[in-house]
Amino acid sequence: MKEFFRRLSDFLRGGFLVLLVLTAAALGIYRIMMLQVKDQQETEKPAIPLNQNVYSQIMPANRGQIVDAAGKALISNKSGYNLVVEKAYFPTDHAEGNAVLLNAAKLLSEEGYAWNDTLPISKDQPYTFEAGREKDVAALKKKLRLNDYATAENCVDKLIADYEISAEYTPEEQRTVAGIRYEMVLRDFSMSNLFYLAQDLDIRTGTRIKELRVELKGINIAEESIRTVVRGDVIPHELGYVGPIYSQDEFNELRNANPAAEYALSDQVGKTGLESALEDTLVGTKGVKQITFTNGELTSVEVTREPVGGKTVQLTLNADFQTGLQKILSDYCYHLRATDKECRKANCGAVVVLDTHDNGVLGAATLPTYNLSDLLEDYNAVAERADQPLINRATDGMYRPGSTFKTITATAGLATGNITGSTVFDCGRNWKFHDTMFHCTGSHGNITVTRALTVSCNIFFYELINKMGLDVLLDYEQMYGLGSSLGLESGDSAGYLACPETYKTLGVEWHIGDMIQAAIGQSEIQVTPLHMAVVASTIANEGVRYKPHLVASTWNNAMTEQISAYEPEIAGKIETNGRTVYSLIEKGMIGAAQTTMPAQYDLNKIGFDVAIKTGTPQSPRGTDTFVIGYAPANDPEVAFCAMVEGGKNAKYMIRQILELYAKTYPDSTIAKRIRTLSSEEESAKVQ
Repeated sequence: MKEFFRRLSDFLRGGFLVLLVLTAAALGIYRIMMLQVKDQQETEKPAIPLNQNVYSQIMPANRGQIVDAAGKALISNKSGYNLVVEKAYFPTDHAEGNAVLLNAAKLLSEEGYAWNDTLPISKDQPYTFEAGREKDVAALKKKLRLNDYATAENCVDKLIADYEISAEYTPEEQRTVAGIRYEMVLRDFSMSNLFYLAQDLDIRTGTRIKELRVELKGINIAEESIRTVVRGDVIPHELGYVGPIYSQDEFNELRNANPAAEYALSDQVGKTGLESALEDTLVGTKGVKQITFTNGELTSVEVTREPVGGKTVQLTLNADFQTGLQKILSDYCYHLRATDKECRKANCGAVVVLDTHDNGVLGAATLPTYNLSDLLEDYNAVAERADQPLINRATDGMYRPGSTFKTITATAGLATGNITGSTVFDCGRNWKFHDTMFHCTGSHGNITVTRALTVSCNIFFYELINKMGLDVLLDYEQMYGLGSSLGLESGDSAGYLACPETYKTLGVEWHIGDMIQAAIGQSEIQVTPLHMAVVASTIANEGVRYKPHLVASTWNNAMTEQISAYEPEIAGKIETNGRTVYSLIEKGMIGAAQTTMPAQYDLNKIGFDVAIKTGTPQSPRGTDTFVIGYAPANDPEVAFCAMVEGGKNAKYMIRQILELYAKTYPDSTIAKRIRTLSSEEESAKVQ
């Protein structure tokens, strides 16, 4: 019996273990089956849709530098801090965004900075439209979809309503936010375009803003290249400056002219001078940053194209020569005012020096002048200074050339055969023409063209114009480039010629005597000092007239590789018809330089011949003083024109100009001849 129960117990125990194993196996199989079913269900379940938006944001490129002939920077870039607003992080809720903008403006104000706000409405109540901004006001009304008769108050109210600007803000705060909001519209604030709220902040302000980024959502500091003036005392008129794009029309014009530049409404572009004229060269190629949002969250930022800086522009002039030239002009005018009671108002003038080989501008001084940095700091303060310093008298000052013009009359007479080198006219000081008496500075007797140029005889040229007629003279004036712009990159004035058509335009009656006066650079003719420097250079080159230019070459942004070099451009050639012309004119001009002058101004003992022609044209100031010429006469390197309004003896500046040139360019022929003369004089003293 015991054996029976023992076997039964073993059987039951074994059966239980088998049952337990089978149960565990069954449960395992069930679990696996359930997981497979769940996996299949998960696989069959539709995925959550991905909503991806990709935006391309433009990255600014460094603007090209402007450097002088020695490679010294005149206009460059510096690393600076700009306050930007980024759409990706800026609140979409108007109230929250307004608070951010207002707080940012308050911070800027505390640090002494202004923010960008070109809303053409006064800052204070009662609101009025700003004077002289009619086009901006019309654009404002159009953008706000208001009627033409809407007031400034209506425009501000519309901005307050559109952007839900809080009534709890003070009127000044509402105007601040409204102005910034409108500026953001003007500058096309978007995912692709940053909005520049303020530029060129100091590091302390930049650091403070960075520390407040959590509170100021979307506000950031961008460390970027900022345009900077390095030498504002060097040709400020010609260099010009950059500024914001003012209108949609200007933006469209820029974009159409240079699509590769990919302009944004927030860009700074050239507004005047070379900055504007060479915009396509200086602007560079922007980079591209790709910003990706996935389901509303910023997921990646990738630079897909690196920016490439604009080309560096190298000029023809040397900064030291230019500032030296400016000092010569300023000092001479001061000397005139201090020593000659007839020249007490000799405050203004100009000097232009050209390279005769291609009319590259070596210097262009104008008085009064200004520092470009001062102009950018306070435009009105500079503009309101005495004697209109914003006028570039070298390229845009309009004057009668006086007797310097006789070189052109002589050219016309000799080239057309109306006179030869041996033609003689009689000068008895007085000359009657159609019952009008004209006068000369002396009684020169029988005189030829060469002698007439040396002593500046009026009657010789009266006789000549009476013989050949006005039309012939006008033809040769135009061959010399007078009456038209000469094509300088930064711009130059055209002036006009003395003729019946000009008189009609001016509303002045033309008389036959005006033709006589036209022969000696009087009458109603207007030229610039640049015109007359080109006349001198053309005589030096025996009738070949080169286009004047300021640009010598272009380089890559780092200035390690030259991209282009200026090729001399012939703008015209004087028709001499195979006749002897320039040797006769040059001989007369050398004679004019050999006249007696005070020792410090003397051109007789300088080591080479100088060719000049002086003039004392009548002007509203009484008389001005002009001189044109070139040196060395037998192998010209430089041509020049100098003038002083209401002054005397502009020729007294020539020796200093040539000595400055020799100092600046020690390897030049002029420098070598001056050194040789000095050595010979020292040797003579020792002996």
